[in-house]
Formats: sequence, C-alpha cells, structure tokens
Amino acid sequence: MNIAASSSFVLNRRHLLGIEGLSHEEIVGLLDLSEEFVTLNRQIEKKRTSLRGRTQINLFFEASTRTQSSFELAGKRLGADVMNMAVASSAMKKGETLIDTAMTLNAMHPDILVMRHHASGAVELLSQKVDGSVINAGDGAHEHPTQALLDALTIRRNKGRIEGLVVAICGDIIHSRVARSNIILLNALGARVRVVAPSTLLPAGIERMGVEVIRDMREGLADADIVMMLRLQRERMNGSFVPSVQEYFAYFGLDAKKLAYAKKDALVMHPGPMNRGVEIDSSVADGAQSLIREQVEMGVAVRMAVLEALSRNLPNA
Repeated sequence: MNIAASSSFVLNRRHLLGIEGLSHEEIVGLLDLSEEFVTLNRQIEKKRTSLRGRTQINLFFEASTRTQSSFELAGKRLGADVMNMAVASSAMKKGETLIDTAMTLNAMHPDILVMRHHASGAVELLSQKVDGSVINAGDGAHEHPTQALLDALTIRRNKGRIEGLVVAICGDIIHSRVARSNIILLNALGARVRVVAPSTLLPAGIERMGVEVIRDMREGLADADIVMMLRLQRERMNGSFVPSVQEYFAYFGLDAKKLAYAKKDALVMHPGPMNRGVEIDSSVADGAQSLIREQVEMGVAVRMAVLEALSRNLPNA
C-alpha cells in the first residue's frame, strides 16, 4: 500500500450515491485509504480530527444495526458532530415529504448526510436538494456502495488481490442492492463474477451486468475462490418466491457439503444480518473459512475512508 498516495487521496465528487460511475482509480484509492483506518482502529488511540467542526446526520428510514452504528462510529472517530435522526418519530411519519425533510435538514447546514431509504433513487433525490455531501447507505434494491467496498477490502486483505478471482454471489439476487453494488465493483476490479440462485430470485436481464448465471449450487460453487451468501429478503417479497425456507435451504443454503464444491481455500462472506438455517448453516458461518466477523470490522474502516475522502472536497476543506 502506498500510504503517501492514499493519505492525499480525494474523491473528486460531492456525493457517493453508488459504485456505478466510480473509476477503477477511485475504487482502489478508497480501498487504500481504508487500509490506513484498519491500522488506526486497531490502536488504543483511534481518533483523528479531520472532520472536526463538521456535522454528520445519519438518516435511516429502514432499520439497520451494522451500517448505522458503523457510520456513527466512523464519524465520531474522525471528530465530526454526529446526529442520528429518529425517523420513526419524525415529521415524515406525520405526512412530511422527503423533499420537505431535505429542505429542513439543509437549513441546519449539515456537511454530510448518510441516508438509507426503502425506495430506489430516494438518496439521489435528497442529494439534489441539499448543499452538503450525501452518502448512500442503501436505497431499495438499487445500490449499497459502502457494503461493496468493505467486501472488496475484506477479499483483498485475505486473497492479496481481486483480479482473476472467481466470486459466486448466491441467493436473493433480485431484491439485493448488495449484489448489484458488488457485481459492479468486482467487475471493475477484474474478478469473474457468478450469480447463483433459483430462477424466481434472478432479475430479468441480469446477464447484461457481465455475470455468469447459474441455477444450481454445485455448478455455481465449482472452483469458486469466494462464496458470498445473501439474506433472503422476505420483507421485500410480494408473493411466493420460494416454496418454503426448508426447501430453499436444502437447495441453496450454504452448508459444509455444498461448500466442498468450491476451492479448498475458498472463503465465505455474508453482508448480514444472517438467517441461520435459511441461507447459511451455523457450522459454516462460524467456521474457519468464514470472513463474516472481519467484514464488520472492515465496515468501520471503509466508512471512515469514504467520510474522509468526501470531506476533503467540501467547501473550506
């Protein structure tokens, strides 16, 4: 890692709305900067002052534990004043529109707004109405850029590279913003990406994203370096996408028998929260090949890197 290069890295854009549109250099720059924060976060003194005087508002319209808490921790470790807006009891529950909320927040002069929303495109709409930087913490089934970045960082740290690796993304592809962001990022960095799922959980035209489409776990995991499982998002499902969770696990849940189809040194990932016994067996989730806990650690470092890189482009930076 070139510390001097990453230390001066600036994301030359006001917002991070998705992986789509980021250059290869921007992605690598964010990953290199994240490496610095992994080192910092393992020290006793974890604080920097690069965001001192800046205000960060976390605006989560969907429940989140990992993402919201890691963005809060990331902002505080960089010295920002961080506010978590309680959307459940906010004026939006009383009928206020997203644009009204944006105008109200903008009047408070926040420097950075981190937003998660159940509607695809809502984060981009917010970004058009505020003066500060907006970070997409997940919008509908569209994108979740910081999750893809932390996944890439986890892979790179454990495999030494991303280019040329076979990555199998398995499960509920159709509802997954994590799958979409990962496909775009992994393709940009030269990985060979497969999606593995039953037909009912595959979006139409997924082949156009530059992935191999496989409908059988045995074939899909063959020679895979990374097996990335996705949560079955039943809260987004209207109608029957799978016959039952028991049958889904039997055919598409990751257990030791199915993992044996992948390479011997294959590593297992999951963005969380996990449904144990639905998409992944506990013995695999907690096993020696699992990177799931490491992904959580990388999440704080990546979000610090994104906040830092965007803040360097703010007025008066």
